[in-house]
Amino acid sequence: MRVVLAEDEVLLREGLCGLLERFGFEVVASVGDAEGLHAAVREHAPDLVLTDIRMPPGHSDEGLRAAVELRRTRPELAVVVLSQYVEHHHAAELLDSAEGRGVGYLLKDRVVDVEEFVGTLRQVVDGGTAVDPQVVRQLLRRRADPLARLSAREREVLSLIAEGHSNASIARRLVVSEAAVGKHVGSILSKLDLPPTDDGNRRVLAVLAFLRGNG
Repeated sequence: MRVVLAEDEVLLREGLCGLLERFGFEVVASVGDAEGLHAAVREHAPDLVLTDIRMPPGHSDEGLRAAVELRRTRPELAVVVLSQYVEHHHAAELLDSAEGRGVGYLLKDRVVDVEEFVGTLRQVVDGGTAVDPQVVRQLLRRRADPLARLSAREREVLSLIAEGHSNASIARRLVVSEAAVGKHVGSILSKLDLPPTDDGNRRVLAVLAFLRGNG
């Protein structure tokens, strides 16, 4: 079973390499960033990718985005994300890819049994799905709250909309241009999945979402 491992922490990467090889996996490449992950997959065509989420250069969600891109172009490739964090953005897209077959999302600090961990990797390579319950809970909570997708500034703008302020009034209060407020409002309506309609005021619908989310 051929594995490409992507992990930016050197000691953890070497430890995982040794662990996998001890259980019969062949680590064909171990890399420390998303660019290296893409290159290694192209070169080695592995059976499994095991990747962290936060890697250079930005240490945000590079590994997760790489996993999503790999699954988009190679849906047959088994991918397991192993991280300390639950990154909501792109996580659902990864888990939905290839109808959820051959994909996993595990949390490092919740792996307590090595043999169970290795068994989970084999399960994913065989087409199974493995998602830590903590990941599931956080993703469901995120999906249940429509406001969770808004930035702090967008929440602030929506709060002022809920108070009845116009875009011009919001611009004066936040000391920004009215055009900037308009962009924030457009982003809010888009993130709340409120498309243009003939019979509904989207600002009112956005306010109702705000009130539900803060009730």
